[in-house]
Amino acid sequence: MKKLPPELDMSVSTFTDKRLKSIFLNVLNGSRLSREDGICIYETHDLIGLGQMANHVRRSLHGNKAFYIYNQHLNYTNICKNRCRFCAYARDRKEKGAYAWSIEEIEKRLLDRIDEPVKELHIVGGLNVDLKFEYFIDLLKTVKRVRPEATIKAFTSVEIDYLSNLAGLSLEETIQRLKDAGLEMMPGGGAEVLNSRIHKELFPKKIGHERWLEIVRAVHQAGIKTNATMLYGHIETIEERVDHLVTLRELQDETGGFSAFIPLAFHSENTQLSHIPPTTAMDDLKNVAAARLMLDNFDHIKAYWVMIGEKLAQVALSFGADDLDGTIIEERITHMAGAKSAIGLTKDQMVNMITKAGFVPVERDSFYHPIN
Repeated sequence: MKKLPPELDMSVSTFTDKRLKSIFLNVLNGSRLSREDGICIYETHDLIGLGQMANHVRRSLHGNKAFYIYNQHLNYTNICKNRCRFCAYARDRKEKGAYAWSIEEIEKRLLDRIDEPVKELHIVGGLNVDLKFEYFIDLLKTVKRVRPEATIKAFTSVEIDYLSNLAGLSLEETIQRLKDAGLEMMPGGGAEVLNSRIHKELFPKKIGHERWLEIVRAVHQAGIKTNATMLYGHIETIEERVDHLVTLRELQDETGGFSAFIPLAFHSENTQLSHIPPTTAMDDLKNVAAARLMLDNFDHIKAYWVMIGEKLAQVALSFGADDLDGTIIEERITHMAGAKSAIGLTKDQMVNMITKAGFVPVERDSFYHPIN
């Protein structure tokens, strides 16, 4: 077993939870952490010790860099037939506040910001039965025509499954049609927690975790990178969180198609789970650190400032995160559930957040190529 270098041995000696020392030794030896290690990471109250471990891994991968992207969100409809219990965004067709943007309106929203240096369009929406398959093809083609230099990151695995059924095409054919129209990357939403119990209780109409994994595997095989997420802070157990991370790690071993992992803090306001209190800073930072330590084959861990707030996202950069996502112009889904963060940030605000946290800001594209 590798002996700790003096500077790390000094910090390890300050661990108040001595279980963390053996975990850290495994990290330094390049040994993959076990399910039991993951449970310990979530159980520990030694947040500073946990942060030291995650920060060591983060800096060994990315040094003092912290990434961000200039991106714009397009949530094309909030009408959704699934109506998951944890969702504050979805509406029924004739419900107050329901909307579905026409292709013309989407083009207008793009043109309204055409002078801004947007590098990525993040496009997701509800499962709206009034929208035909060609709508989605036209949407992608329109975005690519208006923003030819920006990457289209669109549709969760839930939407891909829906579009496959809508078009009467195989999964592979559906992915190829979307790719031909301009799809270049996919977000990681829709997984929530990869667990049958949680699926049955919170989102029974949505695809289960086996189908989610099947779709992601097919997308990766088609040469499309995706992100991965975990929605935490509702009814899930620590063990279910760890199992989720291990499952993602195993799929990444197989495909290598995940670009980044994003822990998503649950916001309960205006949902059927409004009795559940918000996540704490302790839990938010643990989830970032756990991801960095458990997901040894993921290059990037994001601190999603929309969900945990700008200030805590800065702290998360020292707890394993290396990416603050981006400007996220016009985010709607989380704010419908009571998020108090900004609707969007400017490039200067992103740079200031990172610099004040003691890191070097690096603007990137969707594939982590630096933009000079």
